[in-house]
Amino acid sequence: MVANKYLHKQTIKNKLLVPNDDLQYRLWEYFNMPVVLIGYSQIFDQRSHFCFLIASSMAARISILPSPTCLYDDPVQVKIEGLSPLQEVTVAASLVDEAGCLFQSRAYYRAEGNGELDLSCSPSLGGSYCGVEPMGLLWSLESTTPYKRLRKRNVLAPFCVTYEVYDGRGVPGSPLCSCRSERRFIAEGVNRVPVREGRLRATLFCPPGPGPFPALIDLYGSGGGLVEYRASLLASRGFVTLALAFLAFEDLPAYPEFLDLDYFGEAIKFLQRHQKVPSKLRSWVMGLLGLSKGADLALALAAFSPDIQAAVSISGSGLNAFLPLKVKGHTIPPHPCDLGKVQLTDDPNVLNISEIMDEPKDPSTWPCRIPVEKSLSKYLFICGQDDRNWKSQMFCQEAVSRLQQKGCHVEFYCYPGAGHLLEPPYMPLCYISFHKIIGLYIIWGGKWKEHAEAQEDAWQRILAFFRQHLLESTLKSTL
Repeated sequence: MVANKYLHKQTIKNKLLVPNDDLQYRLWEYFNMPVVLIGYSQIFDQRSHFCFLIASSMAARISILPSPTCLYDDPVQVKIEGLSPLQEVTVAASLVDEAGCLFQSRAYYRAEGNGELDLSCSPSLGGSYCGVEPMGLLWSLESTTPYKRLRKRNVLAPFCVTYEVYDGRGVPGSPLCSCRSERRFIAEGVNRVPVREGRLRATLFCPPGPGPFPALIDLYGSGGGLVEYRASLLASRGFVTLALAFLAFEDLPAYPEFLDLDYFGEAIKFLQRHQKVPSKLRSWVMGLLGLSKGADLALALAAFSPDIQAAVSISGSGLNAFLPLKVKGHTIPPHPCDLGKVQLTDDPNVLNISEIMDEPKDPSTWPCRIPVEKSLSKYLFICGQDDRNWKSQMFCQEAVSRLQQKGCHVEFYCYPGAGHLLEPPYMPLCYISFHKIIGLYIIWGGKWKEHAEAQEDAWQRILAFFRQHLLESTLKSTL
């Protein structure tokens, strides 16, 4: 009969099933026959008058496949076995960051008739997310402390994620099973080298092997500091990558009077001298990647330097933002702002600054334009339609239009529901966080599921873009 695969005629020690009306109904529905629960473990088939006992041949266990140790941008399969047929469980994930902040998520699932769950095809019935989301437990991680952003400071140490399975909905008592997964930000063999050469404040990441490898400069935003985790992941994917600080790090001021593009030019020259960058055509196998303020700096470098072949702008603008930029004897002024357009929110500590910058159609903004259309570089623009930091869709579109009018190579992806802080895949959404330079809590925007989908897609497009436009040149330079 149908039940033979899952029901046994003898009870296995310590695996008795507690009677439950809901379970009785679900078993009746699944096996298409009336059943009643007797005692702790018996099921009586009223048609055949034959008594069965439910028991699992193994304890519940959770597996992370293909390995519990992987790079942070690697997808994994979460499988759970040894549950009772149709058992409802809560699957929870948690990690503690380097500042001691707890991030956690949970989702409710119902096991299959064989007592198994596969999160790559089983739908969540509620919790932090709903539906089939293979990586949902990671991208839905939320801090128990309000307005905290998950960031990796020490890329040499992994994030340790704990997965736990609980009976029913919620997390009372002890878990049925648990496991730990190490999600790393640097692949085995990648070399991390602090750089303090001249004015440069940076960290270099080199893939293993003799190379040559295409080279990238990675820039984050106006929050300052030296952010390494995206650069280390890029190096793990085969790019010599320089994570470059330009504000609020060591002797770099948080509030400079201006930024000097020559500083970033020094980073280009540093990479050109590196032995793992191709000895031939070194100046033509280099790319740039920037987020927010780092994005408009990447565009400026590509516009004014003949050494850049490909540039990626994430949540950026084709206009110079916030600080004057000195370029070859002249200065590009910052994009005009109207602080009177700052909006208050329900939380007096949180501000909405998305409306403060003048629209790029306003003639007052034209002197602030970065002349991307004069460059031979290839461009990739990425932004979110729910960006609440600034109107990155509008600012990106303005730059893309100028490039298209000149017949330049440009790709543009604008993701519905995505916010400002587009990170490598499976990093959770940060909707609000503290901006160290501004000294206020800022809304970044984004919707959980849509933002996660955007990050996953954008990351693959970034890697493909650099491989297409840099890797081919790198290979040619070795011939």
